[in-house]
Amino acid sequence: MNKEWSESNKIIQMQLKKEATFTQGIQTLLGLRQSLADVLYSFKEELSREDYNSIPFINANGYHNKTIAYSIWHIFRIEDIVAHTLIKGDEQIFFSGNYQEYTSSPIITTGNELEKQQIADFSRKLNIEKLYTYMADVKESTDDLLRNMSYADSKRKITDKEKEHLKTLHVVSTDEKAFWLIDYWCGKDIKGLIQMPFSRH
Repeated sequence: MNKEWSESNKIIQMQLKKEATFTQGIQTLLGLRQSLADVLYSFKEELSREDYNSIPFINANGYHNKTIAYSIWHIFRIEDIVAHTLIKGDEQIFFSGNYQEYTSSPIITTGNELEKQQIADFSRKLNIEKLYTYMADVKESTDDLLRNMSYADSKRKITDKEKEHLKTLHVVSTDEKAFWLIDYWCGKDIKGLIQMPFSRH
């Protein structure tokens, strides 16, 4: 995250804390989300298909050891799961839009369980054009969710029933590298989920 985005993120966090500035915070967040999406769309003009599969720092820690294709998948799979299963309580776009077939993905999960060569192999299987279509659909849906959210909505906590329902969908791997996500998300209120994964992620 560059300096400008980091500063915007700090402003968002402050604005979302207070009812008087909550709507303004959502607008600031929508602007940040669009600027991040614009960067991802610019890749389509600048990168080759093979670039999406490349892991130049395969043994590094953090996102340096991920591919661009994986990163797009991971970010928007998580956003879809959180927005639809945990916040709206409806069907994920991934399922309603038949995106496993369209993207040629071998998995339905967030991909946290994958590492190193598995990430590269997974990336090669993805249909990048359809991955971008999925990204656009998820972003549009989440943006609509945010525009219609009130300050009172943001204070709601995730229930145990919602947590158990999430587990039944098997969209988070039971691998220890992934399963912690369920407790992480479900330990937050909606404002916490707006802050992560909808902004900083």
